[in-house]
Amino acid sequence: MPPGAVRDVRGHDRYTVMDQDTRPAAGDAESKTPGMGSGAPGDPVDQINLDDLLTQLANLAEERDRLAVEKAEAQDRFLRRSAEFDNFRRRAEKEKLDLSEYAGMETIRALLAVLDDFERALKVECADRDFHKGIELIHQRLADTLKRQGLEPIETEGKSFDPNLHHAIEMAKTEDAEDQAILAEFQRGYNFKGRLLRPAMVKVAVRP
Repeated sequence: MPPGAVRDVRGHDRYTVMDQDTRPAAGDAESKTPGMGSGAPGDPVDQINLDDLLTQLANLAEERDRLAVEKAEAQDRFLRRSAEFDNFRRRAEKEKLDLSEYAGMETIRALLAVLDDFERALKVECADRDFHKGIELIHQRLADTLKRQGLEPIETEGKSFDPNLHHAIEMAKTEDAEDQAILAEFQRGYNFKGRLLRPAMVKVAVRP
């Protein structure tokens, strides 16, 4: 008697309803899930899924490359802005330092005329020695005060003409001195804290 069959009263084999309902139908040996391939090579559904994955990978690679370029450009802009800011900060600090360092330059320049007057007065013969001595002391005090502020006289005696320090207002042909030697000083020049404040007015030798 086949499995799952029972004998009826006549002695014939038959299947129960439950057995008939649960028996697999012919040709349904394997069940299939809708939308999935059978797994056999070349299955059309599997081929479509592979194409989709390849497309997604290509899109992701393209997006990755685009983001890499944007990142490099953003980093370059950041470095440029950072360098520009550093340059601006250094310039601002230098200007601030210069403003503080040379704030008194114009005041010192205005006092040079007073210093010149004292020097001219000292070259004049004076019968009153006490008066002359007083003028000399005032001149020395003024010169010392300005020197402490950063005023530096430009030396000309025994020097050669330097266009950065001297202003030639007279040229003299002579064989008694070296070419471009300074022969005389008409007005003293000064530097202020290493910066030219006023060039010296000089007479310069020129070899014939």
